[in-house]
Amino acid sequence: MSRWTCNHCEHVEQQPLSCGHRHCPQCQHSTTTHWLERQQQKLLPVHYFMVTFTIPFELRTLARTQPKALYQLMFKASSSILKDFSARQGKGELGFTSVLHTHSRRREMHPHLHIIVACGGYDPKNKVWLKGNKGYLFNAFTLAKVWRARILEGINQHDTLKLPDYHAKPLPKKWVVDCQKIGYGLPALKYLSRYLYRGVLPDKDITNITCNSVTFKYKDSQTKTLKYRTLPILEFLWLILQHVLPKGLQRVRDYGFLRGNAKALRWEIMLLLMRTTNWIAPVQTTIKHLAKRVCPCCQHDMSCVGVSRTM
Repeated sequence: MSRWTCNHCEHVEQQPLSCGHRHCPQCQHSTTTHWLERQQQKLLPVHYFMVTFTIPFELRTLARTQPKALYQLMFKASSSILKDFSARQGKGELGFTSVLHTHSRRREMHPHLHIIVACGGYDPKNKVWLKGNKGYLFNAFTLAKVWRARILEGINQHDTLKLPDYHAKPLPKKWVVDCQKIGYGLPALKYLSRYLYRGVLPDKDITNITCNSVTFKYKDSQTKTLKYRTLPILEFLWLILQHVLPKGLQRVRDYGFLRGNAKALRWEIMLLLMRTTNWIAPVQTTIKHLAKRVCPCCQHDMSCVGVSRTM
């Protein structure tokens, strides 16, 4: 428990501490806000694309049994594909952010990567910005073919990953990769931030709890209507726990000129794009904020005077 006191009226109160777990639906609001602020500071005055790489149903068993190995492979394969496509087409060095999602709207196992890619690339040799086509990035069908080949190759070469029995359930020949333009990137970042550092299922979506079952609501992706799903308690717990990421796995990764140690390079690119109409370079803001509480009696700021552990 944290103990707070008001310096104005001497009101004292205790508040429970946050657990800080990245899957807790109540403890990651500030983390989400800080991530969105950092990503906004990296935005360039160019169009952006959203590329989504999806794992087929037949390989989702690997996500349950060997999640860390499979998710690492997904990040490695998708980033190498985008870099190779850019190099072959002479688009320079790309900058993109990859975000791992593991569930569908029904909270079933559905591993996929959302990747926000800036339209255009940087040529480090000539130090120029290569303008991209705002209506086209890469061919989605070609991306899907290479995605399938590299995932299967990675599984075959891995020490612990193993392909399922082809005779029992053959792998599909066509995999799904989606590539869409998303404007200037900010709406997509806000969309991803809502699902990034919160729990798999927000408390507000749980509509009913009984001694034997749990009911939650979700929006159907095809009909866009609100639906309800009721599961026995043990089945519901398993549904949620299968989406808890392995310890140490990063679900968000930046590549190219968006990586963490490329701040100077990003400012150089921004200087090259300063002539873009109606664009102002992002202002560097303080990301970390001190915890604050307002006194319920006099509305003055309160001070934290100590932390205690309850047994």
